[in-house]
This record gives sequence, C-alpha cells and structure tokens, in this order.
Amino acid sequence: MNVLSIQSHVAYGHVGNASAVFPMQRLGVEVWPIHTVQFSNHTGYGSWKGRVFDGMTIEELLDGIADRGVLARCDGVLSGYMGSPDIGTAILSAVSRVRALNPNALYCCDPVIGDVGRGVFVRPGIPEFMKEQAVPAADIVTPNQFELDYLSGVTTESLASVKEAVSAVHRIGPKVVLVTSVVSSETPEDSVDLIAGQGGRFWRVRTPRLSLSVNGAGDAIAALFFVHYARTLSAAKALEKASASVFGLLKRTEEAGSREILTIAAQDEFVAPTHRFPAEEI
Repeated sequence: MNVLSIQSHVAYGHVGNASAVFPMQRLGVEVWPIHTVQFSNHTGYGSWKGRVFDGMTIEELLDGIADRGVLARCDGVLSGYMGSPDIGTAILSAVSRVRALNPNALYCCDPVIGDVGRGVFVRPGIPEFMKEQAVPAADIVTPNQFELDYLSGVTTESLASVKEAVSAVHRIGPKVVLVTSVVSSETPEDSVDLIAGQGGRFWRVRTPRLSLSVNGAGDAIAALFFVHYARTLSAAKALEKASASVFGLLKRTEEAGSREILTIAAQDEFVAPTHRFPAEEI
C-alpha cells in the first residue's frame, strides 16, 4: 500500500507528518510525505521557528513524484493541517491527479480547524475551504467534535445529535466519518468516545479518559484509521484497531510524563495494541 501524506511537519516532537508517517510505515505502508509547513516544534509551545510553504511548492514536489511514473501506484492521499487555502487547492489537485490514474484511490481528509475550548486556530479562509471544498472531495474525514459541529451545522450534545451531525457530513460527500474525542451527555465523566459512521450505520468505542494534554494524537489516529479502513473497507474494524493503538500510545505517554507523544518508544502499540476496545453499534 502506498500513501501520499500531505500535512505539516516538525523537526522536534510528533505532530502532522511527524506523527502520522511512522505509524503507517510500522504497519507496512510505503509513505510519500509532502510537508505543508516545516517548523522546529509544534505551536503549542508558544514559540517556534520555520515557515509555511505555498501551493506551488506542493505542486512542484508532486510533479517530481509524477516524473518517477509512480502516481498510478498511489492507493490513497491523506491530508491534515493546511497552512493556507492555496495549499488546500494544491492538495485537491494532487487528489485529482492520483484519482485520474487510479480511480480506486481513497482520499482521507483530517479537517484541522480547531478544538473544543480553543475554538478556531487555523488561518482565515481555511475553515471555509475545508467545508466547501476539501470535505466534499473526501472519501473519509476524521474531525474532532468541534470540527464536526462546524462542518455539520449541528450542536452536538447528545448521542443522537452526534449521529445527526455525522449524517449531515455524509451528505456533504464523505462515505466514512470518524469523530474523535467525543463527549456527549451520555459519556461517563471518566471516559471518552470515538464514533464512526458508514452507510447509515454508527459505531462507538469508549476508552478511559487519560489525564494528559499532548499534541499529535489526532494526526496519528487519522493515519491509522485510514490505513485500517483501506485494508478492510470496514469503519467498525478500523475504529477498533485505530482506537486501541492510540489509547496504548497515549497511556504509555501518560505513564512516562512526556510532553510529546511517544511515537517511537511505544511503536509496538501500532501493530500489537496492549488494550483492545469493542466497537458497539449504536
């Protein structure tokens, strides 16, 4: 399996491609990473060095890959943080070029817009681009609860409203939706839910709530869910596998008291998770 992963990258720590690429490689996927930004570290530290690339840079890199004659062997495109709308346009151009050569290729869009408690944290124009162009073009989307509300126009408080919101996103275009970090009125205080929707059916995985705040976990679960879905074509199976791996990764990170997720030290969790959680149809 070959995946073109177009998202941010940091030299220190694990967010964006620095969080997504290695787990996919650990699962035996050949990853072709293109970085939309190159920062010294993630912005959660409050200061960083580096720069945001433009759409032309993305196009040039894709041209170079295409010159190798390999785009027809690309099985999927994964996108995450987009530093500007022109980068988004370049990403969708990449998706179109891949699909033209391989109609079976899947596009998984992690619609990075914001988060509960933080609000929108991307540049102006990005939320609109995600909702109006990127998400409609995607086969799979992996929003958090804040992003789900924005994309669907539904305020999610109950499980029923989450399902309503997922159905609304399906109508925009994606066949598969994974919602991460869901807290509804039915979620116990010591737990967090992940909910997936496919073909009018919904599944929930409930994991214990961990007492840590780190960046990059969403990037990892989007990548893992994408790979497992591409291999099984089952949102339920992909949900079980991805949630187990990310919970194990975060549990190891919590136990170590690390500011960065332990992508390397906990790598066995990607292939043989310590904890497993059943996907319950809801």
